Amino acid sequence: MTLLRKALLAAAALAALTHPALSQDEPVYVLGGITLTLDDVSGYVSPGAQIGKSSTRLSETQQSVSVVTRQQIEDQGARNLGQVLSYTAGVVAQPFGTDPRFDSPVIRGFDGSRAQYVNGLRQLRDLGAPTYETYGLQQVEVLRGPSSSLYGAGSPGGIINQVQKRARSGDFSEAGFGFDSNGSLRAFMDLNRSPSETLSWRLTGLGSDTSQQIEELTNRRGYLAGAVRLTPQDGTVIDLMASTIQDAPVTPAQVPYALTQIGNSASLRKLHAGEPSFEGSDRNLIDAGAEISHLMDNGWTLSQGFRVERLDWDYTGLYVTGLTGDQITRGIIAQDESSDSISLDTRLTGEIVTGAVTHRILAGLDLRRYEASADTRFGSAPSLDWRNPVYGVAIDPSYWFIRDRDVTLRQAGIYVQDEIEAGAWRGNLALRHDWAEQTGRSVDNFGTDARIDQRDNATTGRVGLGYVFANGAMPYLSYSTSFDPEIGADIDGNALRPTEGRQVELGVKYNPSAWTGLVSAALYDLRQTNVSRTVTEGGMTGQRQFGEVASRGLELEATAELAEGWALRASYAWNETEQKGGATAGLALPNAPRHVAGLWLDRDLGNGWRLGGGLRHVGNRFGDAENTLPLEGATLADLGATYTSGALTGSVNIRNLGDKAWLANCGAFGCTYADGRTLDAQVTWKW
Repeated sequence: MTLLRKALLAAAALAALTHPALSQDEPVYVLGGITLTLDDVSGYVSPGAQIGKSSTRLSETQQSVSVVTRQQIEDQGARNLGQVLSYTAGVVAQPFGTDPRFDSPVIRGFDGSRAQYVNGLRQLRDLGAPTYETYGLQQVEVLRGPSSSLYGAGSPGGIINQVQKRARSGDFSEAGFGFDSNGSLRAFMDLNRSPSETLSWRLTGLGSDTSQQIEELTNRRGYLAGAVRLTPQDGTVIDLMASTIQDAPVTPAQVPYALTQIGNSASLRKLHAGEPSFEGSDRNLIDAGAEISHLMDNGWTLSQGFRVERLDWDYTGLYVTGLTGDQITRGIIAQDESSDSISLDTRLTGEIVTGAVTHRILAGLDLRRYEASADTRFGSAPSLDWRNPVYGVAIDPSYWFIRDRDVTLRQAGIYVQDEIEAGAWRGNLALRHDWAEQTGRSVDNFGTDARIDQRDNATTGRVGLGYVFANGAMPYLSYSTSFDPEIGADIDGNALRPTEGRQVELGVKYNPSAWTGLVSAALYDLRQTNVSRTVTEGGMTGQRQFGEVASRGLELEATAELAEGWALRASYAWNETEQKGGATAGLALPNAPRHVAGLWLDRDLGNGWRLGGGLRHVGNRFGDAENTLPLEGATLADLGATYTSGALTGSVNIRNLGDKAWLANCGAFGCTYADGRTLDAQVTWKW
């Protein structure tokens, strides 16, 4: 029986169990009101999020969730996902500095490069999700902790969901241009029209020529997105969305860790260790999707999310391998890749009331298919004198390592969730079963010809319990699990087992009645097992699944809109990670600082001016799993100001006001410096 057929049969059984005709107690059915018709949130506080697949308010969910709204994104002048999440609890937003190729936030100590979603559906690039255009988003959501009961395979630290702008009722438009102190330029527009009560459309576009603090690196990007909303009848909403991104991102070649210990940081962060005449990048990302919500006659709602994505990327760059005297030793990397992915999530939602207890039922079927091919080549490059760099040297593209890899991933999952409300008590029971299969081939010029043929299945779940007090406070306790298939074999030739995660979380949320806001606190104990590390045994190098990783912590977060135009987001996270087993036993995870904090305050003065400012702190950490590359923490200040007069709005934002030079990351391929002081300004015309 095929994987898809198994999933469909199981989904049919779930749907039958939730059908009204099968209830012997003749309960009363009430509309659950769960749809996917998200609209922009006004202000900083969002009552709900798409990421929970539920209409339950965030203040009553037994899990840590953060939402960064469009208003906050604009006030902070955020231009990429890392900047959007800079003030979010439990997240190290830019562990690799500003890399125009990828966004790789760390969540509760775990790498989030493969935990990113768009419109509730996973970006399926197995080498890390490519950057998405922030101007095309209406909000960004973070669901912390294991979430496989709703989303299947994924990181135990949590997931990040980027919600695209949808068409809305009414007519509005904006257009403008911006620039920054690095020499970047951009122009943008956003048009929404409603020609009838049943039809709305939206067109969003941006063109940019972005420069970084390393002046040799630039990236030209074009982004165009269209959205249509159809409401053919009462209770039915159809959102259609499509977008394309074309850009040419090249990442800095980094600098050796040894050089960061002897050189001047303010100068080194501008040093380009690559070769402009050799580096190149051409990336095209196209996606299209639909979200459909239909209220049926029996009071239940049938919803579906669908998304297809095509990525083509040719990349050539340099990387550093070490430091010999004044010479930075370097290598070259070239990769041609293409991938196609398709995701489908269909779910049935509704309410069952039995006596004093309300059950909000969610049952769904989740299907994914991902096909990718990549040709990767490594070669040697001439050294570079870091004291007197000379560019334009000839590079012989004779590669000492060549690998061709093709992989196909198919995953099917069925899930059911029961959100229970009994008086002031709130409960959550969720269960999911997934089937995953990976097939493909990896061939290299060292004689490797590996066949990938792996099948995994897993059952995951979540249980939560909370109590809502009259003052708006809800203490809660939850337990959740996750899994993520691993590709390949260990050093003994055995197929790698999926990693498994489990977490206990104790928290409290406070939804005040006197002002608009949400305050939350959470204590968690998170474990991941079957973790792989590279080992050398008997003269052979390979992967060994050695044991467990532990992450424990405390998170505090407050988002509020107060009197007299004040708005704030404040966060603090204490996180302690530990690797268990293998040569790194007892050591911390890479990019996992013990302390991360942020405070952003914004004030609308009521006379056209908005003023804001913030402080953010990233604590000491290590750049590698062996903890041999210690990195100092940093405290940074940001400022923002906006003035609106009639249809025109001008804004100025300054990030890293003190121009602190600090290392964002160090690893096997050298170190990356975080951005220095950057002034960003733009003018917007709205009509």
